[in-house]
Amino acid sequence: MSSTERDVDHALAYPEPPASPLWHRHGTKARPLTPEQQRRNRELLDIAQRTTRPRSPRPTKTLAEAN
Repeated sequence: MSSTERDVDHALAYPEPPASPLWHRHGTKARPLTPEQQRRNRELLDIAQRTTRPRSPRPTKTLAEAN
């Protein structure tokens, strides 16, 4: 038996801990988006994917030099 097989067997010997109660939402669920909101989101996503943002110029001085 190789060391990796022993590691796998050892890992499977212990059950996975239960999920944290903090992972579950309490209260009402979010409202679904209206068809108009979905259309607007698709349009904005399409625009964002087609355009490139200009890169901001790097400062000429480093923080150490500026002080």
